[in-house]
Amino acid sequence: MARYTDSVCRMCRREGLKLFFKGDRCYSDKCAIERREYAPGQHGQERRTKLSEYGVQLREKQKVRRIYGLLERQFQHTFFRAERLKGQTGQNLIALLEARFDNMLYRLGFANSRSEARMLITQNHFLVNDKRLNIASARLKPGDVVSVREKSKKMTRIAGALEAAERRGIPEWLELDREKMLGKVKNIPEREQITLPITEQLIVEYYSK
Repeated sequence: MARYTDSVCRMCRREGLKLFFKGDRCYSDKCAIERREYAPGQHGQERRTKLSEYGVQLREKQKVRRIYGLLERQFQHTFFRAERLKGQTGQNLIALLEARFDNMLYRLGFANSRSEARMLITQNHFLVNDKRLNIASARLKPGDVVSVREKSKKMTRIAGALEAAERRGIPEWLELDREKMLGKVKNIPEREQITLPITEQLIVEYYSK
């Protein structure tokens, strides 16, 4: 599978906001955006030209795709699935992205980033409803219980992520027992519960062309 191999901080600078790819570092003055608020590249500090309507839509799509760490084809597939569901396509899209296993692990605090969550999932460190699940794109549903495998509970990476998660907090739609290293999905969040700076209507307009 294709994967991004350049500095992830460049993506944050390109989008002009923190995408929290590096855990604790993103909260410190070492964050790339804190040090260089301009876009990457040799022309990054030059005054940007005004984007066209299409450009604004494209940038929004790229921003959301990068936030959740999806490849282009994965994101497109998710959008088309959201389009087939009842209700508003944009809200369906956000709900599908939030329900992903890797996103839920990050939200629960078992990983410092969604990319780290995907790595831990593929290494079989987690169970869902007491069954091994190593598919990052799997979608969880209300009532699902996520737990750390017994042999993985002493991993410093997971323990450290749980400590760091106290800074950003656990969303109200999830429930976490830090002692047992166990989390529960209470419900899939409503759109108003997602505080990320996303304008999903721009993405709908982008794919409607």
